[in-house]
Amino acid sequence: MREQIMGMITPTMSIVFFAVFLIMWWRGKMGNYVLGFASAYLLFAIGFGTTHLFDTGSPYVFHITQFFYSLSTATAIWALTKRAGQPPYLGVLLVIYGLSAATLAVAVLTSPDISSRLIIVNVGYGAMYLVCLMSLLGGPRHEAIDKLIIAAHSVLAAQFMIRPVLTLLIEQSIPASVYRQSVYYSVLNLSLALIALMSAMVLVGACLYDQIKAVREQADLDGLTKLRTLRAFEQGVVTLLERANQECAPVSLVVADIDHFKAVNDVWGHQAGDKAIAQFGEIVRGTIRETDIAGRIGGEEFCILAWNCDEQAAVSLAERIRRKFAQAQIEGLPGDQRLTASFGVAGRGEGEGYGKLFARTDGALYAAKENGRNCIVRDGEGKKRGVVTSIAELADKRHEANA
Repeated sequence: MREQIMGMITPTMSIVFFAVFLIMWWRGKMGNYVLGFASAYLLFAIGFGTTHLFDTGSPYVFHITQFFYSLSTATAIWALTKRAGQPPYLGVLLVIYGLSAATLAVAVLTSPDISSRLIIVNVGYGAMYLVCLMSLLGGPRHEAIDKLIIAAHSVLAAQFMIRPVLTLLIEQSIPASVYRQSVYYSVLNLSLALIALMSAMVLVGACLYDQIKAVREQADLDGLTKLRTLRAFEQGVVTLLERANQECAPVSLVVADIDHFKAVNDVWGHQAGDKAIAQFGEIVRGTIRETDIAGRIGGEEFCILAWNCDEQAAVSLAERIRRKFAQAQIEGLPGDQRLTASFGVAGRGEGEGYGKLFARTDGALYAAKENGRNCIVRDGEGKKRGVVTSIAELADKRHEANA
């Protein structure tokens, strides 16, 4: 009776955490990764409940338990990597599960002792979490909560590898028929309850952090384009440039300006102009990566900082945006009317600050305007044409070009 009550602690906690994450996802309108956390705890509860409620002497119980545990682990890894914007390597996880399941089948057929079975399945779960950790460590997000997640799941991976070996050194043989009366099962209940609680608290904290961050970021977004405002964009640029210095990562700046925008407002009205700006913002959001940042820095002027991206790659990014915008139908304009945009691109020099980088990129943009518009000019190309890069003069020239 005591074992039955103790054995229900872990699955009951898991069901509670399933409900918590499900409510957070539903009521908080949070990302699907939160639903992934909920599903992982539900599958974990099913897997643990299978071992706890059914006859462990059956050759099928350990296979069913391993299936649900592995599915729970894979779901949790998918959610963690989804949150971090990293690949989950589901194919690798499937291979680990297949090898582990095949080895387990041999162990079940050859011996009634479950010691080898426990080591096989736990090493499989630990290997899956090692794959997860490698993916998370390669991600761009390394804030305090991200480091805490990595630390917590490092402990999780380690205990899968270490716990079975240490416990079985004390209890060297465990017949399947008395598994739930073993020392190992008691240690398993205690360790999994503590780890499930620790992991859940970290993940709940991460979800709350993401929610607060999303609210703050929403306040920093331009209402028309859903891109960053000038202030928020410049703050983000400064942070990324400092990080680029530390990691020696290449970054490039792209500045864009909608061509003949004053004429759009004069001929078709400001509402059509707003639609054009919104359309351009939508194209930018759909083209850049999560690691890039973009902002509306003026009426019809936009800026993108491309992370881990050299100047040539930034030109390719700008070209994709240019083509999409040139083909877009803008609401409020005649059906045969299309708008275009001009782009300046510059790769960051070693130790270069935002002010100098922006001035060079802005000079390239002005060169694109003088070069006939609807084109992209790199910083070096602008210099060859003898473009003036005085910020005051650039502002005067752009005003004349848009007039």
